[in-house]
Parts: sequence; structure tokens; C-alpha cells
Amino acid sequence: MDIKGKVVLITGASMGIGLSTARLFAAQGARLALAARSTDKLTALADELRAQGHEALVLTADMRDPSAVKSMIESTLAHFGQLDILINNAGQAAAGTVADVNSQDFQQIIELNVFGPLYAMQNAIPAMRKQGGGLIINISSMVSKMHIPGLGAYAATKSALNMLSDTARGELASDNIRVITVYPRLTATDFGKNSLGNRQMRQGQRDGGAHHAAMQADTPEWVAEKILLAAQQEPQEQFMD
Repeated sequence: MDIKGKVVLITGASMGIGLSTARLFAAQGARLALAARSTDKLTALADELRAQGHEALVLTADMRDPSAVKSMIESTLAHFGQLDILINNAGQAAAGTVADVNSQDFQQIIELNVFGPLYAMQNAIPAMRKQGGGLIINISSMVSKMHIPGLGAYAATKSALNMLSDTARGELASDNIRVITVYPRLTATDFGKNSLGNRQMRQGQRDGGAHHAAMQADTPEWVAEKILLAAQQEPQEQFMD
């Protein structure tokens, strides 16, 4: 897809991969709807982009709240009149072994990492069908393809998102709605620092863990470039290679 002039909604746009993706898509001429829980950070980003001549709409939304997600999509459509690309990027990790992971933490990340994208897709699909098609990009993780001690709960949420993406891809093909799954690796953001769970496990995530000891962290800008490439070339899956 040619990104110029397209309406792109990015969740989790206030920091990390979402922030870098917003900047890169804006540079390509996209018209942006920026969603996250942090209004102040979103407003600062929108002001930055507008100062560069780009169009940006701020949408404060908790992706765990179905009514907030519905309002997010409705506001995007009301403002721009269309929605060409939905990027489900908002997410959080929970650290802890299967034996001791906090069940409330696990439930919280299921709501954010699985139900959040599901709510967004369910509200975006009718609009995309009406306009003749669209693109959905779900940000998963390479962790979903691995077995890393302490990250089972997080991996499980991303595995669920993978299956939703794969199934929706087939279901929506006749509507010209394409679904792409992107698999970031270890990325140099505050994602590990902001994860739920015990302190020792979170430290392991920040340090990359034993399984990542030899892996250099990708920058969020690098991951954003891969997301842009996915939007342009539309593979079913986009890896960081």
C-alpha cells in the first residue's frame, strides 16, 4: 500500500515502537490517529508532528475498555472519514514462571494484548468493509515462537494474537481486508521496565535474559521501518531479518 495520504490509527503510540512508528509513517505522508492512555505524551507527539506539517489526531483510550476502543474508532472515522490502516501495537508483559505468575497480572495483559486488538478489529472491520478494504497490522513478538522461562504468560497472549490474526486473514480476504502479523525481537525500549510481575524477573527482561544474552537489541526506529515495510509490501508475516 502507498502510505501517502492514508489514515493510520496506531495504538500504544505514546512511547517505544508506537512512537517511532508514528514519526516514520508521518514522514511518509500518512494522516495519523494516535491512541494511548497517556494524553500528555500523545499531545506532545501530535504537536511535534503538526509543527512538521503533518496531520495528527489525539485519542486517549484504554485498550482494555471495549467502550473506549469503540469510541477510538468512531472518533477516527468522524475526523478523517475513513480508516485505511489499523496498527494494534499497545501491549504489556507480565513476568513470572508458570508456577508463580500472578493471575491478576496475567488477566490484565490478556485484556490488553488480546482483547484490546480484538475490540479494535471488531470496530474497524465494518468501516473497512464499507470503504472496500483496509489493512490491519497486529504487533506480536518473537517470544511467541520461543520458550523463555518467566515469559510464558506474555508469550501466551501473543500466541493468541497470532491465531486471531491468522484466522481473520482468511475470514476477511473476500472483503479486501488484509491482516499482517509483525514479530519484533528484543527491542531497546522501556517495555521490560514497564512490565508487571516480580522485580527480579523484570530485571531479567530489561537485561534481555539468558536467552537474549548474545542478541543486540533492535532500536524502535528499526522495528518501525519493518512495520512500514509490512504496510507497503503486505506480507502475511513480517520478521525483523
